[in-house]
Amino acid sequence: MNIPFVKYSKVWFGISILTVVVALSALFFWGLKYGIDFTGGSLVEVSFSKERPKTDALLTVLDSLGLKEHVVQTSGDDRFIVRTSFLTEDQHQALIKRLRETFEKDGNTVHEESLQTIGAAVSEQLRSRALWAIVWVNVAIILYVAYAFRKVSKPVASWQYGLLAIVALAHDILVVLGAFAFFGRFLGIEVETDFVLALLTVLGFSVTDTIVVYDRIRENVLHHSAENFSDTVNIALNQTLMRSMNTTLTVLLPLFALFFLGGETIHNFALALLIGMASGAYSSIFIASPLLVYVEKWARRRAVSR
Repeated sequence: MNIPFVKYSKVWFGISILTVVVALSALFFWGLKYGIDFTGGSLVEVSFSKERPKTDALLTVLDSLGLKEHVVQTSGDDRFIVRTSFLTEDQHQALIKRLRETFEKDGNTVHEESLQTIGAAVSEQLRSRALWAIVWVNVAIILYVAYAFRKVSKPVASWQYGLLAIVALAHDILVVLGAFAFFGRFLGIEVETDFVLALLTVLGFSVTDTIVVYDRIRENVLHHSAENFSDTVNIALNQTLMRSMNTTLTVLLPLFALFFLGGETIHNFALALLIGMASGAYSSIFIASPLLVYVEKWARRRAVSR
């Protein structure tokens, strides 16, 4: 069965463009909800031995202490995670003391599980390093793909393979960022340093899948006629389709297990990977490869017009 991927490339591009526009709109209007790693501040996790109080009751305590920019999140059945602006040690001790005075009744005890504090300078450094990590990874990908495909100069130059792979990667990253902008706005999900790790993992998976397809295109170009480049690309896509589907499924199944069974600490990490890996499998087949055909047609028309 020969699926005409390239024939319906306008449909795939239309879906991708719509998705990217929605993602960019979410980022523009809502932005990402940054966690303590990127904004600086303090995170206090407290547990209750018997009954966890209502969230409103805890917010009242925080307001009474004059703490700014505080956010309360439930964790499990017996815990609260309190995120605030930077806490001094005196403020930290005052918070724990007030919680115990307010909620330690009828044998219910309050226990501080953890305290994390990150200054503004450290959080700014983390943001800068995360951005540069993504930039340099993309540069390295372009250079690597250009070198790997150096023997293929026609009908598409080797560096263009790398550039189009980056276009597919940008699509995948925007899908993940847009999804988390939406989640941050409506579900309160924050992005931490593990989110950057998830993005880098998505980059690696997506480009690997794309290179597998590109490599089959390269082999077909080298061993067969490249006069009808569109057919060559379509044949390569059909030849690698099952491999891409099997690889994606074997990656997604463990991620589903991590998402549903892995607990609160890796929940968002697994969610970012799930979205990114699924998008990466889509972009390798429906974006990166059909774009090669468009570049080849554009180059051919340009050569004829000269």
